[in-house]
Amino acid sequence: MTAELPDTLVRYFAAQNAHDAERMTACFAPDATVRDEGRTYVGRGAIRDWKLETIAKYGISIRPLNPTAEGQRVTVVAKVTGNFPGSPAELIYQFILDDEGLIRDLEIH
Repeated sequence: MTAELPDTLVRYFAAQNAHDAERMTACFAPDATVRDEGRTYVGRGAIRDWKLETIAKYGISIRPLNPTAEGQRVTVVAKVTGNFPGSPAELIYQFILDDEGLIRDLEIH
């Protein structure tokens, strides 16, 4: 079902577009997991380092196009523009939120 973005994800995408790794990291649960480009990052420290690296490397901006929700799982098709081959591209962001609304798990493909 099509859904509105939860507040945490609105903040996450706004922080991403502002290239603010600290604000992005604050959207994650302390022990969250991220899987992106074949790598896995666990915990806020590793996630912050990943965001700092991707901001410097790609300078991306993201426009969420089509969020769908099923319980605490939110899938977002997004248009991603940046310094990478094939830009812009549509990527799928699969989030699982915890009971407090923080991101517990994120997989990007």
